[in-house]
Amino acid sequence: MPVQLSSHAQVLVEERLRAAGCVFAEDEAQLLVAAAVTPAVLEDMLARRVAGLPLEQILGWAEFCGLRIAVEPGVFVPRRRTEFLASKAIDLACRVDGLPVAVDLCCGSGAVAAALASTVSGLELYAADIDQAAVNCARRNIGTAGKVFEGDLYDALPIDLRGRVDVLVANAPYVPTGAIGLMPPEARLHEPQIALDGGTDGLDIQRRIVDAHEWLAPGGYLLVETGPSQLPETARVFACNGFAVQANFSAELDAAVVIGTIPGK
Repeated sequence: MPVQLSSHAQVLVEERLRAAGCVFAEDEAQLLVAAAVTPAVLEDMLARRVAGLPLEQILGWAEFCGLRIAVEPGVFVPRRRTEFLASKAIDLACRVDGLPVAVDLCCGSGAVAAALASTVSGLELYAADIDQAAVNCARRNIGTAGKVFEGDLYDALPIDLRGRVDVLVANAPYVPTGAIGLMPPEARLHEPQIALDGGTDGLDIQRRIVDAHEWLAPGGYLLVETGPSQLPETARVFACNGFAVQANFSAELDAAVVIGTIPGK
Protein backbone atom coordinates (compact mmCIF):
# COMPACT_ATOMS: atom_id res chain seq x y z
CA MET A 1 0.00 0.00 0.00
CA PRO A 2 1.47 3.40 -0.95
CA VAL A 3 2.58 5.80 1.76
CA GLN A 4 0.02 8.46 2.67
CA LEU A 5 1.22 12.08 2.47
CA SER A 6 -0.44 15.36 3.31
CA SER A 7 -0.83 17.81 0.44
CA HIS A 8 1.94 19.92 1.98
CA ALA A 9 4.32 16.96 2.11
CA GLN A 10 3.50 16.09 -1.50
CA VAL A 11 4.38 19.64 -2.54
CA LEU A 12 7.71 19.36 -0.71
CA VAL A 13 8.52 16.20 -2.65
CA GLU A 14 7.72 17.99 -5.91
CA GLU A 15 9.86 20.97 -4.91
CA ARG A 16 12.87 18.77 -4.18
CA LEU A 17 12.52 17.10 -7.54
CA ARG A 18 12.09 20.41 -9.34
CA ALA A 19 15.15 21.85 -7.62
CA ALA A 20 17.13 18.84 -8.83
CA GLY A 21 16.15 19.67 -12.42
CA CYS A 22 13.34 17.15 -12.94
CA VAL A 23 11.15 18.67 -15.64
CA PHE A 24 8.13 16.53 -14.81
CA ALA A 25 8.45 16.90 -11.04
CA GLU A 26 4.73 16.60 -10.31
CA ASP A 27 4.34 13.37 -12.30
CA GLU A 28 7.51 11.90 -10.84
CA ALA A 29 6.41 12.75 -7.31
CA GLN A 30 3.14 10.92 -7.84
CA LEU A 31 4.94 7.83 -9.12
CA LEU A 32 7.43 7.78 -6.25
CA VAL A 33 4.73 8.25 -3.62
CA ALA A 34 2.64 5.48 -5.19
CA ALA A 35 5.62 3.10 -5.16
CA ALA A 36 6.78 3.82 -1.58
CA VAL A 37 5.33 1.70 1.23
CA THR A 38 6.82 3.76 4.08
CA PRO A 39 8.13 7.31 4.53
CA ALA A 40 11.65 5.88 4.88
CA VAL A 41 11.36 4.09 1.53
CA LEU A 42 10.06 7.29 -0.08
CA GLU A 43 12.98 9.28 1.32
CA ASP A 44 15.45 6.72 -0.04
CA MET A 45 13.84 6.75 -3.49
CA LEU A 46 13.67 10.53 -3.51
CA ALA A 47 17.31 10.88 -2.48
CA ARG A 48 18.40 8.56 -5.29
CA ARG A 49 16.34 10.49 -7.84
CA VAL A 50 17.74 13.84 -6.65
CA ALA A 51 21.22 12.32 -6.98
CA GLY A 52 20.50 11.70 -10.65
CA LEU A 53 19.47 8.05 -10.93
CA PRO A 54 16.94 7.41 -13.71
CA LEU A 55 13.40 7.35 -12.36
CA GLU A 56 12.71 4.06 -14.12
CA GLN A 57 15.60 2.32 -12.39
CA ILE A 58 14.35 3.56 -9.02
CA LEU A 59 10.80 2.40 -9.70
CA GLY A 60 12.01 -0.82 -11.30
CA TRP A 61 9.91 -0.36 -14.43
CA ALA A 62 9.25 1.87 -17.44
CA GLU A 63 5.99 2.29 -19.32
CA PHE A 64 6.34 1.27 -22.96
CA CYS A 65 3.53 0.67 -25.45
CA GLY A 66 1.09 0.27 -22.57
CA LEU A 67 3.30 -2.32 -20.84
CA ARG A 68 5.31 -2.15 -17.64
CA ILE A 69 8.81 -3.12 -18.69
CA ALA A 70 11.12 -4.20 -15.87
CA VAL A 71 14.24 -2.04 -15.77
CA GLU A 72 17.21 -3.14 -13.69
CA PRO A 73 20.29 -1.12 -12.65
CA GLY A 74 22.85 -0.90 -15.42
CA VAL A 75 20.33 -1.55 -18.20
CA PHE A 76 19.35 1.00 -20.87
CA VAL A 77 15.98 2.57 -20.09
CA PRO A 78 13.50 2.28 -23.00
CA ARG A 79 12.52 5.68 -24.36
CA ARG A 80 9.05 6.72 -25.44
CA ARG A 81 10.43 7.61 -28.89
CA THR A 82 11.19 3.93 -29.44
CA GLU A 83 7.45 3.25 -29.40
CA PHE A 84 7.59 4.54 -32.99
CA LEU A 85 10.00 1.73 -33.89
CA ALA A 86 7.83 -0.81 -32.07
CA SER A 87 4.66 0.36 -33.81
CA LYS A 88 6.30 0.03 -37.24
CA ALA A 89 7.57 -3.45 -36.40
CA ILE A 90 4.14 -4.54 -35.12
CA ASP A 91 2.41 -3.26 -38.24
CA LEU A 92 4.81 -5.11 -40.56
CA ALA A 93 4.69 -8.33 -38.53
CA CYS A 94 0.89 -8.31 -38.73
CA ARG A 95 1.12 -8.17 -42.54
CA VAL A 96 3.11 -11.40 -42.81
CA ASP A 97 1.28 -14.36 -44.29
CA GLY A 98 1.33 -17.23 -41.84
CA LEU A 99 3.18 -17.11 -38.52
CA PRO A 100 5.76 -14.31 -38.52
CA VAL A 101 9.35 -14.63 -37.31
CA ALA A 102 10.78 -11.55 -35.58
CA VAL A 103 14.18 -10.68 -34.12
CA ASP A 104 15.01 -7.79 -31.79
CA LEU A 105 18.74 -7.03 -32.00
CA CYS A 106 20.42 -4.81 -29.39
CA CYS A 107 17.30 -5.60 -27.39
CA GLY A 108 18.31 -3.98 -24.10
CA SER A 109 15.47 -4.56 -21.64
CA GLY A 110 13.51 -6.35 -24.36
CA ALA A 111 10.89 -3.60 -24.60
CA VAL A 112 10.35 -3.81 -28.36
CA ALA A 113 10.26 -7.61 -28.29
CA ALA A 114 7.76 -7.55 -25.41
CA ALA A 115 5.55 -5.11 -27.34
CA LEU A 116 5.66 -7.42 -30.37
CA ALA A 117 4.83 -10.46 -28.25
CA SER A 118 1.87 -8.72 -26.61
CA THR A 119 0.35 -7.68 -29.94
CA VAL A 120 1.20 -10.14 -32.72
CA SER A 121 -0.53 -13.51 -32.60
CA GLY A 122 1.49 -16.65 -33.33
CA LEU A 123 4.79 -14.78 -33.33
CA GLU A 124 8.06 -16.72 -33.32
CA LEU A 125 10.23 -14.30 -31.37
CA TYR A 126 13.96 -13.97 -30.72
CA ALA A 127 16.03 -11.23 -29.10
CA ALA A 128 19.74 -10.65 -28.51
CA ASP A 129 22.11 -8.27 -26.79
CA ILE A 130 25.84 -8.22 -26.14
CA ASP A 131 25.40 -7.17 -22.50
CA GLN A 132 24.64 -9.88 -19.94
CA ALA A 133 22.66 -7.55 -17.65
CA ALA A 134 20.44 -6.57 -20.58
CA VAL A 135 19.95 -10.21 -21.57
CA ASN A 136 18.86 -11.11 -18.04
CA CYS A 137 16.43 -8.19 -17.97
CA ALA A 138 15.04 -9.03 -21.42
CA ARG A 139 14.43 -12.64 -20.39
CA ARG A 140 12.41 -11.34 -17.46
CA ASN A 141 10.30 -9.10 -19.71
CA ILE A 142 9.81 -11.52 -22.59
CA GLY A 143 9.31 -14.63 -20.48
CA THR A 144 8.07 -17.65 -22.41
CA ALA A 145 7.00 -15.54 -25.40
CA GLY A 146 10.45 -15.76 -26.99
CA LYS A 147 14.10 -16.71 -26.66
CA VAL A 148 16.85 -14.27 -25.69
CA PHE A 149 20.52 -14.80 -26.58
CA GLU A 150 23.74 -13.13 -25.47
CA GLY A 151 26.26 -12.16 -28.12
CA ASP A 152 27.45 -9.63 -30.68
CA LEU A 153 24.64 -8.90 -33.15
CA TYR A 154 24.12 -11.81 -35.58
CA ASP A 155 26.73 -13.97 -33.85
CA ALA A 156 24.19 -14.43 -31.04
CA LEU A 157 21.45 -15.87 -33.25
CA PRO A 158 20.77 -19.53 -34.02
CA ILE A 159 22.05 -20.47 -37.47
CA ASP A 160 18.69 -21.94 -38.45
CA LEU A 161 17.20 -18.43 -38.44
CA ARG A 162 19.11 -17.56 -41.61
CA GLY A 163 16.69 -16.76 -44.40
CA ARG A 164 13.66 -16.99 -42.09
CA VAL A 165 13.33 -13.59 -40.39
CA ASP A 166 10.30 -11.58 -41.50
CA VAL A 167 10.87 -8.58 -39.21
CA LEU A 168 14.36 -7.72 -37.96
CA VAL A 169 14.30 -4.71 -35.65
CA ALA A 170 17.21 -2.93 -33.96
CA ASN A 171 17.55 0.02 -31.63
CA ALA A 172 21.32 0.05 -31.80
CA PRO A 173 23.42 2.72 -30.03
CA TYR A 174 23.48 5.83 -32.23
CA VAL A 175 24.85 8.63 -30.05
CA PRO A 176 28.13 9.97 -31.51
CA THR A 177 31.00 9.35 -29.10
CA GLY A 178 31.70 13.06 -28.76
CA ALA A 179 28.08 13.82 -27.85
CA ILE A 180 27.79 11.41 -24.92
CA GLY A 181 29.21 14.03 -22.56
CA LEU A 182 26.34 16.33 -23.51
CA MET A 183 23.64 13.84 -22.52
CA PRO A 184 21.66 14.26 -19.28
CA PRO A 185 23.57 12.91 -16.24
CA GLU A 186 20.99 10.19 -15.62
CA ALA A 187 21.87 8.71 -19.01
CA ARG A 188 25.62 9.26 -19.27
CA LEU A 189 26.34 8.31 -15.65
CA HIS A 190 23.83 5.56 -14.96
CA GLU A 191 23.28 3.75 -18.26
CA PRO A 192 25.89 1.48 -19.86
CA GLN A 193 28.23 3.22 -22.31
CA ILE A 194 27.88 0.25 -24.65
CA ALA A 195 24.16 1.04 -25.02
CA LEU A 196 24.82 4.67 -25.98
CA ASP A 197 28.06 4.93 -27.98
CA GLY A 198 27.56 4.60 -31.72
CA GLY A 199 31.07 5.65 -32.75
CA THR A 200 32.36 8.82 -34.34
CA ASP A 201 29.17 9.68 -36.25
CA GLY A 202 26.86 7.41 -34.25
CA LEU A 203 26.29 4.94 -37.07
CA ASP A 204 29.04 2.34 -36.55
CA ILE A 205 26.68 -0.37 -35.23
CA GLN A 206 24.06 0.42 -37.87
CA ARG A 207 26.64 -0.21 -40.60
CA ARG A 208 27.11 -3.71 -39.22
CA ILE A 209 23.41 -4.36 -38.77
CA VAL A 210 22.57 -3.65 -42.41
CA ASP A 211 24.58 -6.74 -43.35
CA ALA A 212 21.31 -8.60 -42.83
CA HIS A 213 20.65 -10.11 -46.24
CA GLU A 214 21.30 -13.72 -45.31
CA TRP A 215 18.98 -13.50 -42.30
CA LEU A 216 15.90 -12.00 -43.92
CA ALA A 217 13.13 -14.12 -45.38
CA PRO A 218 11.84 -13.27 -48.87
CA GLY A 219 9.95 -10.00 -48.45
CA GLY A 220 11.45 -9.50 -44.99
CA TYR A 221 11.98 -6.11 -43.35
CA LEU A 222 14.91 -4.54 -41.52
CA LEU A 223 13.98 -1.67 -39.17
CA VAL A 224 16.52 0.53 -37.38
CA GLU A 225 15.92 3.48 -35.07
CA THR A 226 18.20 6.45 -35.63
CA GLY A 227 18.48 10.09 -34.63
CA PRO A 228 16.32 12.56 -36.57
CA SER A 229 19.42 14.45 -37.76
CA GLN A 230 21.00 11.14 -38.80
CA LEU A 231 18.00 9.95 -40.80
CA PRO A 232 19.38 10.84 -44.26
CA GLU A 233 22.75 9.18 -43.58
CA THR A 234 21.18 6.04 -42.10
CA ALA A 235 18.94 5.81 -45.18
CA ARG A 236 22.03 6.15 -47.38
CA VAL A 237 23.76 3.33 -45.47
CA PHE A 238 20.74 1.10 -46.17
CA ALA A 239 20.67 2.05 -49.85
CA CYS A 240 24.40 1.42 -50.27
CA ASN A 241 23.82 -2.09 -48.95
CA GLY A 242 21.19 -2.91 -51.55
CA PHE A 243 18.01 -2.09 -49.64
CA ALA A 244 14.93 -0.34 -50.94
CA VAL A 245 14.47 2.32 -48.27
CA GLN A 246 11.63 4.01 -46.40
CA ALA A 247 12.67 6.88 -44.12
CA ASN A 248 10.10 7.59 -41.40
CA PHE A 249 9.86 10.46 -38.91
CA SER A 250 7.40 11.12 -36.07
CA ALA A 251 7.20 14.77 -35.08
CA GLU A 252 5.13 13.84 -32.03
CA LEU A 253 7.83 11.55 -30.62
CA ASP A 254 10.82 13.20 -32.34
CA ALA A 255 11.65 9.72 -33.55
CA ALA A 256 13.20 8.40 -36.76
CA VAL A 257 13.10 4.89 -38.20
CA VAL A 258 14.55 3.53 -41.45
CA ILE A 259 12.87 0.48 -42.98
CA GLY A 260 14.62 -1.57 -45.63
CA THR A 261 13.58 -4.42 -47.91
CA ILE A 262 15.68 -6.34 -50.41
CA PRO A 263 14.35 -5.94 -53.96
CA GLY A 264 13.64 -9.24 -55.65
CA LYS A 265 14.04 -11.32 -52.51
